[in-house]
Amino acid sequence: MYNNLPPNSNLDTLINSALEEDLDDVGDLTSQSLFSSQENGKAVLITKSNGIISGISVFIRVYELIDNNIDVSFSVKEGDSMKKGNIIAELRGRIQSILKGERISLNFLQRMSGIATFTHKFVEKIAHTGTKILDTRKTTPGYRFLEKQAVKQGGGVNHRFGLFDMILIKENHITAAGGIVPAVTTCLNWMGKNQISVKIEVEVQNCEQIQKIINYPLHRIMLDNFSLTSMQEAVKLINHKCEVEVSGNITLENVQTVAETGVDFISVGSLTHSAPSLDMTILLGNK
Repeated sequence: MYNNLPPNSNLDTLINSALEEDLDDVGDLTSQSLFSSQENGKAVLITKSNGIISGISVFIRVYELIDNNIDVSFSVKEGDSMKKGNIIAELRGRIQSILKGERISLNFLQRMSGIATFTHKFVEKIAHTGTKILDTRKTTPGYRFLEKQAVKQGGGVNHRFGLFDMILIKENHITAAGGIVPAVTTCLNWMGKNQISVKIEVEVQNCEQIQKIINYPLHRIMLDNFSLTSMQEAVKLINHKCEVEVSGNITLENVQTVAETGVDFISVGSLTHSAPSLDMTILLGNK
């Protein structure tokens, strides 16, 4: 499982790329035409909907890279609940700098807060069970580390970060390997031969496949697009020999019923590929 943001240089590269996209080599022509480079002001960050805040550190970093003299003060912390109309931060400093970073800082904060908010809705639905909500690799290219951080701040749990940090044998691997047993045994033998110790998970399509692999030393079995009845049968068949994950067509409407089958994890791709951004705005006060 992936639990940490990458080094700050990765974040800086992403932010600088976004700033370059917005400013090019010219800068903010509107602000330059209206305000002197030394003209100071104050702005507030206001929420326009209820939700969970995520991305505060990224928001602050945007302004550090633009103008380290901008003072950004938040009254909430990562993962806190917010109500529509709340003032959650104040910004003080050069007006040109505040406006230069307005859109980019909001884009990061709104996107991450949207993911955290959407994740929290799933987590709340199954809070009475022992099941955890997982994310997937269905993320925006280059933004995965931020989107997975937002999932955590919404109360979810990160699945693998990439192809490098665990073995997950999926349908295509099984087909290419000539079956589920050859796929599992080949991976286990390779791990032993190369003295590699990582978690190993296998995706299955039916209970017959589970019966073929249940006695191998697996960390987790993923039930892919199982019916509710088949999930219940699979949970009984596995009987705590390894963890059980459910994946495929999970929505806010059915997640509670799925969790109540007794599975350990439910992975939800829509947390990162379909979460709506949380609406916020930055408003400048009088000079």
